[in-house]
Parts: sequence; C-alpha cells; structure tokens
Amino acid sequence: MTDLNIEQIKSLIPHRYPFLLIDKLVDIIPNESATGIKNVTFNENYFQGHFDSRSVMPGALIIESMAQSAGTLVMHSLKKTQNNMSVYLLTVDKAKFRKLVCPGDTLCNKVFKKQNIKNIWKFSCKSYVDDNLVAQAEVTAILNSE
Repeated sequence: MTDLNIEQIKSLIPHRYPFLLIDKLVDIIPNESATGIKNVTFNENYFQGHFDSRSVMPGALIIESMAQSAGTLVMHSLKKTQNNMSVYLLTVDKAKFRKLVCPGDTLCNKVFKKQNIKNIWKFSCKSYVDDNLVAQAEVTAILNSE
C-alpha cells in the first residue's frame, strides 16, 4: 500500500488552499478504498465566522473533504493527473452529521467504492474523529477529460 502526501494529492486534484480539505491519503487499496486525513486547525478561514461562540467545521466542508478523498482515490487508481483529467462531484445522498468537528481534531474520511460504471463513481463515506463517527454520506462523482 502507498500513502499519498499533500504534494502528491495536489498533482491529482485541482483544489488549493483554502479549499484543499485533505492533507494525506492512507490505507489505499486502488479501485476500492482509502482514508483521507484532514488535520483541523483553528487557522482555517471558516472558523472566523462559524461560530463566534464555538468553532465548528461546517458540515458542507466535511462532505467536501470526503469527496476529495474519494476523488483522489479515483485519480490515483487510474494513474491520472489533474493535467489530463478531473473528478467532479455529482450527488450527495444520505448525509448525516453526528458529532461536531472542532479545531485540534483529526478528521479521518474512510471512502469505499460502491459502484463504478464507465466514468461515474459512487462511494460510501464515513468520517471519524478518533473512533467516533462524526458524519456519513454517499457521494457520486464523474471523471471528465480536460
């Protein structure tokens, strides 16, 4: 198994700060599953307004972090780079948020391929902090050549 660092991730997906929401990809089984790691810090720009009384990572960004984990797995599995392909989010289904994600947490997005038909990929995703399930969703993405 190979782990991908931030520079390798940046070669696979086009996201950049402040919207690059994974720091590494580990436990990779090509065409099957992986775990995206996001170290949540108080320096994230969204904490300035979400919320004043308690800093909480927005649920939409947790979903985006899941989707980036899945997209990075797709690109790595197919040995593609962002120079010739891109993965775009199509749908988010069955999203549930169970616990807050706050500065100091390490978000672990476990993504599992459910289905792949041609250029459409569907994933089951679960996000954890420590061993606690904090969010889950199914995401579908499409692979497009540039």
